[in-house]
Amino acid sequence: MKRLRLTTAGESHGPGLTAVLSGLPAGLAVDSEFIARDMRRRMHGYGRGHRMQIEQDEAVIRGGVRDGETLGSPVTFWIENRDFENWREVMDPYRVDPDRAEKRRLKSPRPGHADLAGGLKYLRRDLRDVLERASARESAARVAAGALAKLLLAQFGVEIRSGVRYLGALGADRPVPDWSDLEKVDDTSPLRAIHRDLEPQMVELVDRTKKDGDTLGGAVTVIAHSVPPGWGSYVHWDEKLDGRLAQALMSVPAVKAIEFGSALEASKGPGSAAHDAIERTSEGAWQRLTNRAGGLEGGVTNGEDVVATAYKKPISTLRTGLPSVDLDTLEPHRSQYERSDVTALPAAGVIAEAMMALVLADAALEKYGGDSMEEVLLHFNASRERQRRWPG
Repeated sequence: MKRLRLTTAGESHGPGLTAVLSGLPAGLAVDSEFIARDMRRRMHGYGRGHRMQIEQDEAVIRGGVRDGETLGSPVTFWIENRDFENWREVMDPYRVDPDRAEKRRLKSPRPGHADLAGGLKYLRRDLRDVLERASARESAARVAAGALAKLLLAQFGVEIRSGVRYLGALGADRPVPDWSDLEKVDDTSPLRAIHRDLEPQMVELVDRTKKDGDTLGGAVTVIAHSVPPGWGSYVHWDEKLDGRLAQALMSVPAVKAIEFGSALEASKGPGSAAHDAIERTSEGAWQRLTNRAGGLEGGVTNGEDVVATAYKKPISTLRTGLPSVDLDTLEPHRSQYERSDVTALPAAGVIAEAMMALVLADAALEKYGGDSMEEVLLHFNASRERQRRWPG
């Protein structure tokens, strides 16, 4: 049964974003600077738009924490949208200026965005009612909650990192990175590239693409290091951890595919070259000679690092637009332009970290249970000790 549940609310240019994370045990120490660091990391990256120069995201805790510790009740964050002051007459919750709202109305949907599908679903003539919630701005709330999940995972010795594996076609021929590769990623570099030798070319590619009025996709790899074995389940389809992680990572804006370990390469060859040989060390530890499975077998963690790559399509807002239809005239029309990024891959990695952390933290609480951190850690230590003695 799911222990952690995250609910977010708010629109891109509305007053702000709210995140409510329920299910955390009481007694988890909350590091405000750690949360602030991840909020800054999400805003970073070469190729981002003007919006990131306006916002100074701060996740303010408004419930569920006292004196630096969780209480067991839902933790609530508030993230103010500073840009709301520029949009108040269009996005005020109670009353908008009809003339200003009409000027900002989106009526020519963007291919690749939720505009048309959302308009058909909710029957909204102004597609701004769709794009404001479908915007990647919502991910700021997820990153704040994900930072708390990371703090919980740290209690079990688990750490999560990410990096840009490739941008456009640059780096697409490089092998799946491992933990040592991600440890070398510079969070202050322009694109947080895993292969730092490619970063100057990546920056040039972003500049050329921006000049052309186009956008770029690519891939980010996120790894959870030192994950204990036994998280997840093979018993029911909806409890398989790889399925749950895939769903969470697919929810990252513009992500269209997920790969665990070296699944794509393994699918092209025989089984003898696809699986990870097992050995038992002289100290009695179980380990693998490789990690092609990405730390997951049968929907359960096997003790190796959990490795996932998220493949991100190019951002769907193009300055030059694409063929579309005007909702008023029903005649062909170029899709409308909204302020956007050329690429948001560095931020996508941080969001993917948050989503992986939320799913793994949920799996950890399923495994170890407990309403307080004291109980959870007692169960964790007992489980770890029993696994060390298995199969004896």
